Amino acid sequence: MKQIINTESVKSVLASKGWDQKRLSKELNVSSQAVTNWLKGVDFPRPDKLLKLSLTLSLPFSDLVHTPNVELPVVAFRKRAGTKTTQDHIERAQLTGALLRPLVPYLYPLKSLRTKINTPSLKYFDLQNTVASVREKLGIKPCSVVSYNQLIKEFSNNDAVIVPVMWGNKSKHENALHILLKSEKITFVFLNLDTYIEDFKFWMAHELAHVFTPELAGTNEGEDYADAFAGALLFPRELAEQAYLKAITKPTSSSQIKVLQEYAHEYQISLHSVFLQVCGYAKAFNLTELKVDSKSIHATRCMSRGQLVSHLLFNPMPPEPKTYMDTSHKIFQSSFFDALKKIILEKGTGLGYLQQILDISIGDATTLHQELIGK
Repeated sequence: MKQIINTESVKSVLASKGWDQKRLSKELNVSSQAVTNWLKGVDFPRPDKLLKLSLTLSLPFSDLVHTPNVELPVVAFRKRAGTKTTQDHIERAQLTGALLRPLVPYLYPLKSLRTKINTPSLKYFDLQNTVASVREKLGIKPCSVVSYNQLIKEFSNNDAVIVPVMWGNKSKHENALHILLKSEKITFVFLNLDTYIEDFKFWMAHELAHVFTPELAGTNEGEDYADAFAGALLFPRELAEQAYLKAITKPTSSSQIKVLQEYAHEYQISLHSVFLQVCGYAKAFNLTELKVDSKSIHATRCMSRGQLVSHLLFNPMPPEPKTYMDTSHKIFQSSFFDALKKIILEKGTGLGYLQQILDISIGDATTLHQELIGK
């Protein structure tokens, strides 16, 4: 479906700036005829020029581009603690989604069969039944560890493209970004590798919940369900029961925490996740609460967070572009960089495109672009 520039919005901004089309073409480093063709709907800017046009005019994608009969990208953020999602965050993510659309034809062929949770529910027993069905589908026994490979394969089976990124440990609003392109029936999941290993599996399961419940993506209800699903999938009722029965016999808070720590280590998830699942189990069955409280769990957890995923994957840091892309392909089964290489070689897409869709510095975009074009 054809996208066209919203001429009225562009002309309105030009008027407010006192610019004409010639001035705009100079700012964008394109010909005046190119700008004329965009505004007439004869042509549409390439992704890097669309980005520059948006930034130059300070126009969000929703105001800059008109796409008849095509819905805006649906975005969902796995936010950092204490951060707030603003309209600017949403608009920037939607622009990223719009820029990803031209990449879709270069990805691997789409699948026809997908997993979908038709009646997502936060009720304890409904949720436990759902995760039991998902674990059975994935071939995971009730008390077995959910492996990274099993989660990664399920993303691929459901046309969700994992994009590993390194956004820093505390520098951004989100730890993960979920972009659903409804018309194209494909999802991009940006996972921040600068994440503590104890949290990473939970975030992956959280994002997988969004993939399974596309109608909830981008809503507060969707975030609540994804959190609940992730915890239950990784540490279901059977395990919560085991942990509870073992911990409740211990006389002190510290000895109960030690039991929960042992389970967290064995199942490769955070102490907090185990604690929440055990508490949920006790509440559902009206059992005596543990002596442990969330404050002591948080204090214990902060004493030892483990390594960042990026540091476990790459040595030295930061990785060379080839190592980074090879890891994306081999570890995360992602066709993202293969598709990027194809569109760059076929369309001559510039490094500004990489800078925008990956949210990286111009220096990192340059070295990555050079690797993709074989220089």
